Amino acid sequence: MIQRHNPAEERADDLGPVLSAPVLAAVESAATQAAVADDARRLGDETVTLLTRAGFARHFVPRAWGGPEGTFESLLTAAAAVGEGCASSAWCAVLWAAHSRFAAYLPSAGQRELWADGPDVRICASVRPSGRARRLPGGRRLSGEWECVSGVDFADWLLLCAPEPGAAGPRMFAVPKGDFHVRDSWNSSGMRGTGSHTAVLEGAFVPDHRSFSMADLLAGTPGPGRSRCHTVPAHLAGGLLFCAPALGAARGVLAAWSVWAARAQARELPQNDGNRLHHALARSADDIEAAELLLLATARAADTGVRDEGDVLRNRRRSAAAVDLLLQGVERLFRTAGMSAGCRPGPIERGWRDVHTVAAHQMLRREAAAMAYAAFVFSALGDHDSMSAVPLTTLTEVSAS
Repeated sequence: MIQRHNPAEERADDLGPVLSAPVLAAVESAATQAAVADDARRLGDETVTLLTRAGFARHFVPRAWGGPEGTFESLLTAAAAVGEGCASSAWCAVLWAAHSRFAAYLPSAGQRELWADGPDVRICASVRPSGRARRLPGGRRLSGEWECVSGVDFADWLLLCAPEPGAAGPRMFAVPKGDFHVRDSWNSSGMRGTGSHTAVLEGAFVPDHRSFSMADLLAGTPGPGRSRCHTVPAHLAGGLLFCAPALGAARGVLAAWSVWAARAQARELPQNDGNRLHHALARSADDIEAAELLLLATARAADTGVRDEGDVLRNRRRSAAAVDLLLQGVERLFRTAGMSAGCRPGPIERGWRDVHTVAAHQMLRREAAAMAYAAFVFSALGDHDSMSAVPLTTLTEVSAS
């Protein structure tokens, strides 16, 4: 029997923009346990429980199964708040939310099975094709290894991408806990607490109702029971969600660095050192706030349901630019703090590692995003010979549209 949402439960139907008490409890737990999670290479059980209770796992779950079908803006706000204390916690939380959106592409019978006990199901995923799927009557036999499955130790279900011989493209497969095991393989310098280990399957049978086309997910193909939040092309919102933990981490670095710098000022540093701290604070605050504005614009575009190629490429560009700004701001603070603060274990050093790791994600490569966006703009303006006749104001209007 499907468990419907009970408003009396202490859970969040939506995550923001005003943070609920359950979200604030998760924020506090994530910050308190951040160093432990970093050392252990996994989140603490209490933090996982509180993140789930805060509504991250259910955020994009269809209303038919008790979810709120939330917004990208509210998810950005809540995940960034968690990320101020622990970027790894924010990363797992935002991916649980994103993967509930993916699961809305399952056939109705698959959704019913996945959310049979309620909407607070933690779904982890790997969208990089791996392993092998062998066609059988009524389903596929799935085997192989999928690397970098964030939060896999706490997964109730996995969504795994695999090629299928003879098929038009790879497919996603929903696999319940118990049908896979985890191989410890995550030793990254940053985002260590995500526990992004390897999921291993050895011939698990996946029925047809627990599979869907990867092409539909990437394109945001509309379908029965899919709301606006589900039919968003991958590049329209993917980079945004990856940036949310980095935004929080950058804010956390700025806050910790400001405390250190204020104490350094109190020790009556030479004038040149004082000026250096003032400039670093202002410029890094500018970078982080500018990144936030870009991400808010990206989230609001996704929430309006835009689907045009130009909108998708613009959002991809904004996300890549935002993470570059966050990286620039954090790098400046880290270098200014130097050995006295930045190179000691703590929020400055950990946040610096975490932002660098997020920025390395292929979804956020600025060069690729810039090339794709520029190609679209120039194509819209015609061939090279005709561009000389286009006024500069027109170029500006097209690129800003």
